Amino acid sequence: MMASDHRPSGDARPAARRQREGHSLVVVFTTMSPTLPRSLSPSRVTSFTDCPLAFRFRAIDRIPEAPSPHATKGTLVHRVLERLVWEHAAGDRTPAVAAAELDRAWADLVDDPRFGSLELDEGARAAFRADAAQLVENYFALEDPDAVEAVGVEVSLEADLGGLRLRGIIDRLDRMEDGTLVVVDYKTGRAPSPRFERVKLTGVHLYALLCELALGAVPVEVRLLHLREPVVITAYPSPQTLRGQRQRTMAVWHAIERACEHADFQPRPSGLCAYCSYQPLCPAFGGTPPDLVPPDLVPPELVPPASVS
Repeated sequence: MMASDHRPSGDARPAARRQREGHSLVVVFTTMSPTLPRSLSPSRVTSFTDCPLAFRFRAIDRIPEAPSPHATKGTLVHRVLERLVWEHAAGDRTPAVAAAELDRAWADLVDDPRFGSLELDEGARAAFRADAAQLVENYFALEDPDAVEAVGVEVSLEADLGGLRLRGIIDRLDRMEDGTLVVVDYKTGRAPSPRFERVKLTGVHLYALLCELALGAVPVEVRLLHLREPVVITAYPSPQTLRGQRQRTMAVWHAIERACEHADFQPRPSGLCAYCSYQPLCPAFGGTPPDLVPPDLVPPELVPPASVS
């Protein structure tokens, strides 16, 4: 049940050249035909519904995104909480142990070239680490880690849904005393307002559907631990929500198929644009994305031969 890596298919791929110039990544494209992704994850479903063009850059063009302080901090905090629960027995999962795990993860992070590419000065580094420490501390206000019985962390799942390959990684999968399962997802960003809470729960129910398909068991709860506020948002999967999630997921997949068929991925400007590293390529910000052409219009000489398995 391990998630497979995305691999290009036999359709025409971008002739891309990547090179480093200072700290910038330059990607040069020629005309290409969009290749339908072989799988979808909850994050990719959200990406497409948030902005089809950003989805294209991530999942089809696979243009690398520059590391961001927010994403890097999220990875750091996730690693700390993962180790706290998975590497320490109940009774030892204390704030002091979590702080020690933060020291350990921080030592690994500062040696990572991707962290260095953030170019944080001494003051910014100190603020970054202090904020990560606060998020870890906030975790203890949300649950008692000594009461947690995790059956897995960073659990990779894959399943088929109507010809679509669903995949996802669950931060933590817990078993309750009665044997039922609970999915736990750590969030380091701000919790959605009540107005947008239902929209953001779409990905949550997709994790529940993935558990049903891959494990044969529906989790009784999916908990989002928002560490910044801190607050817990809990969803309770039901046959109705799972049925609706199946329909929504397939609707998104068919929309992606149509976008690939017509080489049409439109930007959807929103508040998320402020955090998007693809602005230089986005028409909404004066950028020019690489050209796309529908698959049936790609000259035969540009289509590589199908690979033989």
